[in-house]
Amino acid sequence: MFIGHYGPAFVAAASRKSPRLGALFIAAQLVDLAFFSFLLIGVEHMRLVPGITAMNPMDLYDMPWTHSLVGALAWSTGFAVLVWLWRRSIASALIGGAVVVSHWLIDLLVHRPDLTIAGSPPSLGLGLWNHPGVEIPLELLIAFGGLAFFVSRTRATSARSWLPVTLLAAMMAVAQAVNWLGAQPKGVIDPPPPSLAIMGLAAYVVLAALAWWVSRSREIRT
Repeated sequence: MFIGHYGPAFVAAASRKSPRLGALFIAAQLVDLAFFSFLLIGVEHMRLVPGITAMNPMDLYDMPWTHSLVGALAWSTGFAVLVWLWRRSIASALIGGAVVVSHWLIDLLVHRPDLTIAGSPPSLGLGLWNHPGVEIPLELLIAFGGLAFFVSRTRATSARSWLPVTLLAAMMAVAQAVNWLGAQPKGVIDPPPPSLAIMGLAAYVVLAALAWWVSRSREIRT
């Protein structure tokens, strides 16, 4: 998934005990932020293989530090520690850490068997990327259902508070459309061009910045 990972961030941000939405957007994609960074420096690896799944050409054959369950829990723990140092709140730390590890659990639904428990077989993944008729509505439901839940549990702080929410929703839709409709490679590309990782990192940063703006324009209802 892509924008589906933001569903847990929206739900968590509706709690007064939670970190703000911008931080939770980083938490929701921290595993992929690390993966694309590691891809650029050669710590983890992937290749593009046409048709490896119906929706996604990425052969994610080497990502033990980010997409193993143990790795995701380690990133979750690190994020939780940072939140605790920042807010001195165990509840905030636990919520932030839970959003980080939700990434692995959601990936488990869509990935082909390329996720692991600790970096080695067995490989796990339910493979919904091979079933677009299920994956597409599920992703939209999780992402925009989460956004609707967040909006229903918060209130605008000014007459223009609709603008950042609208821009965030539009950018999420555009980013997901590019992800779904991007051109398929004509052959195996190993390794993929660095621009792939850079574009992914840029998208995560832009969406987190818009989420931060949204959090500045809304407050949780009493």
